[in-house]
Amino acid sequence: MTGDSSRTAWLRQARTHLRRADPVLARLIDDRPDFDPRAWMTQLPPMDLYGALLFQVTGQQLSVPATRRTLARIQALFGGHLPSPAELLAVDPARLRQAGLSWRKIATLRDLAGRLSDGRLDQDVLSGLPDDQLLDELTAIPGIGPWTVQGAMIIALGREDVVLPGDLALRKAVRAAYHLDHLPSEQEVLDTADKWRPYRSLATSYLFSAAFEPAGAPPTAALAKTHVTKGDHDDQP
Repeated sequence: MTGDSSRTAWLRQARTHLRRADPVLARLIDDRPDFDPRAWMTQLPPMDLYGALLFQVTGQQLSVPATRRTLARIQALFGGHLPSPAELLAVDPARLRQAGLSWRKIATLRDLAGRLSDGRLDQDVLSGLPDDQLLDELTAIPGIGPWTVQGAMIIALGREDVVLPGDLALRKAVRAAYHLDHLPSEQEVLDTADKWRPYRSLATSYLFSAAFEPAGAPPTAALAKTHVTKGDHDDQP
């Protein structure tokens, strides 16, 4: 079985599960038969776990367009690619500040890069950890909260059962899709998402698409604008 056919089979199975588990998602799925939940990632540069965390930290409290502008300036500093931990540590922090990163974000990224460079953390080991353990390891670093790690899990590791309850855009999407009269709390989002297991990442993608793109529209635009975009969360100190 090829990678494409395996992915198609997985999507079919996941969509069937979500349709049966949640009538709201059944409607969203049926309204978007050609939706590709990972199409938006083609607009991002290749990222390992460190690169995805750099992307997420950069995007804290920023819109996606602002994040991408800053990311492009960072790439320009490193010959057109995202820096490795060693490369980031070697550059003058003032140049990262000129690229648009705040001093707090620079400190967070240098702390993470230092831990990866001196062996306190290992990307291969981290990438193999279960979600909860990975969250525990990375949120111990000041400036990295659950939203940052959860986004990196989706982007770099392709984790299939991730939900971002602290993402303001997702909370608004849940409010709209479920016709709530209030903005759901993080716990309410988690409670709603429990029925989506083990496909919470896919369900989240459908909710973003429904909130920011009419049914039948090209399937890339909504997530390119909104997915794993910092709305309002506690990664700030």
